Amino acid sequence: MSRGATEDVVAKLADYEASDLPERTKVALRFADVMTGDKPVVSPGLRTQLEQHFDEGQILDLGMTIAFASGWQRFIEAVGIVPDRWTEGATQGPFRPLQ
Repeated sequence: MSRGATEDVVAKLADYEASDLPERTKVALRFADVMTGDKPVVSPGLRTQLEQHFDEGQILDLGMTIAFASGWQRFIEAVGIVPDRWTEGATQGPFRPLQ
């Protein structure tokens, strides 16, 4: 079993609902969309879909992972981390001062 996403899978994410991704993956992506939206409320329909593809522990793990990743993204945007401009041995780190 391999981990990670291929370029082909990443290309399908922009319109995952119309893609040939497995339904389990689409349900997880729907959950991620809800969790990262302005008003994160899981509808009864989405809850049913989640329960069809994941057990309670997996739903909890998935939710925690989504929340962490989303929170981390918000953090790096809020404090201005720009890791793509930072290189090993640079004299200035990827953080800008908080004011």
